[in-house]
Amino acid sequence: MKSWPSPFIPAVPGTGLPVRVHDNASGAVRELTPDGTARMYVCGITPYDATHIGHAATYVTFDLLGRALRDAGHEVLYVQNVTDVDDPLLVRARRDGVRWQALADMEIALFREDMTALGVIAPDYYIGAVEGVPSVVKVVTDLLNSGTAYRVELPEGEGAAEACDIYFDLSSTPDFGSVSLWDRDQMMAVYAERGGDPERAGKLDALDPLLWRAARAGEPSWPGGDLGDGRPGWHIECTTIALDYLGMTFDVQGGGTDLVFPHHEMSAVQACGITGISPFARAYVHQAMVGLDGQKMSKSKGNLVLVSTLRGSGIDPMAIRLAVLAHHYRTPWEWTGQTLLDAQQRLATWRAGLSGNGGPSADSTIARIRECLANDLDAPGALAAVDEWVTASLEQEGTDPGGLELVGIELGAPGLVGRALDALLGIRL
Repeated sequence: MKSWPSPFIPAVPGTGLPVRVHDNASGAVRELTPDGTARMYVCGITPYDATHIGHAATYVTFDLLGRALRDAGHEVLYVQNVTDVDDPLLVRARRDGVRWQALADMEIALFREDMTALGVIAPDYYIGAVEGVPSVVKVVTDLLNSGTAYRVELPEGEGAAEACDIYFDLSSTPDFGSVSLWDRDQMMAVYAERGGDPERAGKLDALDPLLWRAARAGEPSWPGGDLGDGRPGWHIECTTIALDYLGMTFDVQGGGTDLVFPHHEMSAVQACGITGISPFARAYVHQAMVGLDGQKMSKSKGNLVLVSTLRGSGIDPMAIRLAVLAHHYRTPWEWTGQTLLDAQQRLATWRAGLSGNGGPSADSTIARIRECLANDLDAPGALAAVDEWVTASLEQEGTDPGGLELVGIELGAPGLVGRALDALLGIRL
């Protein structure tokens, strides 16, 4: 699947520091230690609605991580999926009276436009669930043959008489729970509302995840060989894509905190069951939720601030990006009109401060930006460092660059700071 054009990344003098991030599986901030190329997988959208600010926060955060890793001297291999067939997409398409493929195509195209506008570096591989069906069929067949997966008959009248759904047997691997660190009560409290089916008759355990959904009337399906016609479960989609393009024990699994359980937990335990190797990823990094009017911003609630709507109203995408970067990725926050106004004012002030030929030395500011990003992606700290430089630059306005007052002014400093903002923070001025 086509992704979107990546922005040009200018060179910045010097090298970034080793990057430390919070790993959910250990509960600690840990240094990433890629073996050569840094391998990163970030869960993508289910394209039944447009990109909202919560999505933007997630993809800007992992764009920031990719930039920091590149600045530290690593090549980055970045994979992102798109769940282009799933129940929410099918439900929305039926509601709106459109083909599910057309709805998915439309929303994926809009997502590409939003990511391009926000200056997000495109994944090296942008893979749809539909593209991944052959891999899912192979893996699920292997799991069945090894006894790690099992068949559950369909409820009467839901499909062909011989058709079965296929589930993963969580008891077959000891790794379950190692990503979320949740106990069973916590898991059961959210499993149904997050796409699980704990009440499904015939399952060995209420939490066992669906691997292959047998064909039902009116639903899309694909040939599954010995599995029968059907389509992938949600979690196995990401398991197989990550294994195909990154291999086991890659560096970062990323997404929003609402994916910690069940999605990231299930994706990981399935991979361990498939390969016999652990862990799936070295670090599990999660973006906190963004709220609106006191609730988590989400498609299901309909309380969305859409990136495309903001752009359509004339809002500079760099102001949207700055609004996101003003909040640490692990801290939940709420979108307000003031959030946007503050970002717009900051953007205008930065542009004014960087408009001259000279200014305070850029070296310490660039070093502080790098230190902040290496310290668990402290974007607010990095922005504060730029604020200080811009304030000092504006205070020097009116100084005659040809006179004696040149002391303390570095010609070309605004250009260096501007390149650092572009390369490290993704802010184009």
